[in-house]
Order: sequence, then structure tokens, then C-alpha cells
Amino acid sequence: MRRLLPPLISSLIAAAFTVGLAVADDDDRGDRGGGAGSGRTYAVGFWGDVPYSEEQRTAGVPNLIADMNKQRLAFSVHDGDIKSGSSRCDNEVYARAEGYFNSLEAPSIYTPGDNEWTDCDRPSAGAYSSRERLDFIRRNLFDTRFSFGQRRMRLEQQDAPYVENRRWREGGVTYATLHVVGTDNNRGGETPDPAEWEARDRATNRWMRETFAQARRRGDRAVLLTAQANPGFDRSDPTRAPVRDPQTLAPEDGFTNFLRALREETIAFRRPVVLLQGDSHYMRVDKPLLDAKGRRVENFTRAETPGDSPQNGNNDVQWLKVLVEPRSREVFSFQPQIVPRNRVAVPAP
Repeated sequence: MRRLLPPLISSLIAAAFTVGLAVADDDDRGDRGGGAGSGRTYAVGFWGDVPYSEEQRTAGVPNLIADMNKQRLAFSVHDGDIKSGSSRCDNEVYARAEGYFNSLEAPSIYTPGDNEWTDCDRPSAGAYSSRERLDFIRRNLFDTRFSFGQRRMRLEQQDAPYVENRRWREGGVTYATLHVVGTDNNRGGETPDPAEWEARDRATNRWMRETFAQARRRGDRAVLLTAQANPGFDRSDPTRAPVRDPQTLAPEDGFTNFLRALREETIAFRRPVVLLQGDSHYMRVDKPLLDAKGRRVENFTRAETPGDSPQNGNNDVQWLKVLVEPRSREVFSFQPQIVPRNRVAVPAP
């Protein structure tokens, strides 16, 4: 992708952002935050499910990035869907997204959403092969072990072809991205691909289990995972997946294996675990994970980033700040960030 950027992105970035910092690669330390005993508090930014419209591309997202750059973030993560599901999946879409990610001053990480590959076979999206678009993303957006951003961070990377699954450590907390996407994780949906799902599901869940094992070995205070999909934990959001029986996690679908592994690992870890997701475009922080007896898994928190919202004037382009305090009991606290220039105008009474 780097070789595709100059003619397209240079003009875009010049118009939207002021880029003044040179790229400086961080070294390959296991923990940039000073080790598992480090108690410093730091902030992380999460966003996703944008841009979906021309207004968001030209104003909303540049405003959001400028707002994030004003704050001292350790890093940021985009949790997938760099376009709407019905818009075209042409190469320029991915180059534009890379330009956004590299305009962030802090290290920037990305995990794919369904809109940029599983849904690309729709006629309105260009009738691409979904697998070909996934291969394109892997070749061009995950072709190095470094993050995006004006300051780059070296990341652990799963073996090919699952190079989009990443892991890193900051201040005694382990972070990882997991390639789990909407539309039933590509097992079902409009044009299911069970073979692709089965292989990726197995690899992603292995990456998750290895992440927890690594955190336990290091004595880390917490684990934060980022994935695009809302797997439909419970009745609070029945639009994303069938309501589940907590004893069996039935019915079987594209998220069942993921949820089983997540529940087992979270219960065994005993310390704070967060799943940061997008997909349903509604900012929330809750505790929807239940054990096999239907009891709340109290050390688990789900946080969802806001996203495109036709009900809110198509400009719900905001982000979520997560404060990480490793020495605190819960480790994570959450602050929705309303970008001043992206506020929706409310008519006077």
C-alpha cells in the first residue's frame, strides 16, 4: 500500500491535517510502559465504523483525528469498518484509510471490519471477490510488523496468512486485536464462506488464548482485546446475533467458538478483561458476559465505540478514550469524547 499512497494521500492529508512530526520507530521492547510493575496512568483512543459518507470523509474524520492529536494518547485503535457496507471496495478506499491512520501522532492500530471485505461482493460495492479483498488488505495494510501513525510501535504479529492479528504491551497490560467481523463472522450472512471462517476462527481463537497465556506468564494486571464484531452477548442487542443460552452458548453460529474461548479465558484470568468492539454503532460500556450457570462474569467489560448514525444526522463521528491505571482495582475507565466540531446542531427551542 505504501507505494500506492503518494499521489492520492498527499493531497488528501495536506487539505485535512497538518503533519509536522517525523516518523520515529519505537524499539522492540516487550513493554513500552516500563514493565508489569509500572503504575503510570495513560490514555488510549478507540474509534471505528467511520467514515461512511462524504461528509464524514472530508470533515468528520479529519475533525476526529485532530481532536485525538490534541491529547496525549499512548496509542489508538480503529476497530473496523473503514467504509459503509454498500459503498465500493476500490483500492482507493484502503489507501485513504491508511492516510487517516498515519495522520495520528501516536501509534495507530487497525483491525478489519466486514464492510471492507466480506461485504465487497455486493453489486453496489463493486462485486469483488471477498477473499481477494481480504488478501489485498493483508498484503497492503499489514505488510510490516509496525503500527501506523507518525510515531510507530513494533507489534507482535500472528503467522501468515493471519497477519492482521496483532499484540503489544503497555504499562503491564496486554493488548491484542482479533479478526472477528460482523455478518456472522463470514460463516453465514448473505454469501457465507464456511471454509474461510473455520480456518480464521481457529487461528483467531488460538491467538486469543496465547494472549491470555502470555499475560499470565508476565503477571499482567489486565487484558484488552479489540474486534470489530458485536457477537450478540444477550438480549440487550438481539439485532446482531441470536439470543444465547448461557449454559451452551447455543445456537451455533460464527461467534460461538469465539465466545466460548473468551468466557473460558476471562474466568481463568480472574483480573480485568475488556473487549473493545464496534459494529452496532452505539457507545456503551456494560457487562454482558455470563458463565455456564447464567451468572455475571464480573471481571469482564464490553466497551463499544460510536459510529455512523443516520438518526444523528450522519455525523456521530466521535471516539472513546480509555484511561488505563494499572495500579487501580479495575484498571480501565471510559470517557466518551464528543468532538466539538462534530457536534450535531440542535435547533433552538
